[in-house]
Amino acid sequence: MANQKGIVLFFALIVLIIMTVIGVALAVNSGQSLRMAGAGSERLEAIAAVHGAIDRAIERNEGASMSMMTADLTETVTVGDSSVQSIMKPMSSFDGDTCRTERADSGIKCRRFEIDGTVKFGRKNMGELTVVVGVEQKIIP
Repeated sequence: MANQKGIVLFFALIVLIIMTVIGVALAVNSGQSLRMAGAGSERLEAIAAVHGAIDRAIERNEGASMSMMTADLTETVTVGDSSVQSIMKPMSSFDGDTCRTERADSGIKCRRFEIDGTVKFGRKNMGELTVVVGVEQKIIP
């Protein structure tokens, strides 16, 4: 029995090393989870910024200015910390096409526009998000 007095200390050190390895692995996993959650949050902020810029572009150009548009209109808007570029493009002829409504045979003409909103986000602006929206405006004869 006298020769076995150090074996308890040896097993205690082995258990301590195993517990330390498990603790370090959990800490690393927690750090990666926080980074992933932060990246998801940045993406949600970018989506909100793009939608806000697209809504602003529609509001600023609604009515006669939108219906008379013949060329692309580019606008850069700062929303929070993000700079969003929106491009409004007419997609149909100036006199309009048939509307895409449930009553398309009513003879009402519409002009279609495509609005692209683009924002860079993330660390060093490595992420880029583009949202494309189609808008249809009725033309009153």
